[in-house]
Amino acid sequence: MAAAGDDADPKALACYGLLRGDTGGMLLRFVDGRPVSQVTEDFLAWVCARLHAEGKKALLLVWDNASWHISQRVRAWIRSHNLKAKRAGGVRILACRLPSKSPWLNPIEPKWVHGKRAIVEPERLLAAQEVETRACDYYGCERHERLRQTDPPKKQPAKRKKVA
Repeated sequence: MAAAGDDADPKALACYGLLRGDTGGMLLRFVDGRPVSQVTEDFLAWVCARLHAEGKKALLLVWDNASWHISQRVRAWIRSHNLKAKRAGGVRILACRLPSKSPWLNPIEPKWVHGKRAIVEPERLLAAQEVETRACDYYGCERHERLRQTDPPKKQPAKRKKVA
């Protein structure tokens, strides 16, 4: 289903999610912009702050190989965060990367599939706010302010024209 040409709603909506092993609940944050390294760092900082407030000491992440999960920047941020958490007392992060093309090993993937199926409507395109509301209602989690992509997007290299 195509959006109207004058539609100000985003054509795609990024969402970060954490499936909690201790409660079975989900923590969600939607994104203004794209899921880039800076937004991933913001999400992880937010999650760690919430878990620290609950008295947690560690966060085990099971991650696929999305570029915003495995970038050098995110890996460096996690190393730096873990050093600070160890010194000052905080939630340390242990990131476990999955093998390529193995979503069935990630416990959150079936949750995403069921959630998407439960909230869509085949007859119409949902507005971004409606998707957020339905997703949070479906997963039983509170809505939070969207994370914002503040880093400017990388410039794409100019495409060269083929010369015959």
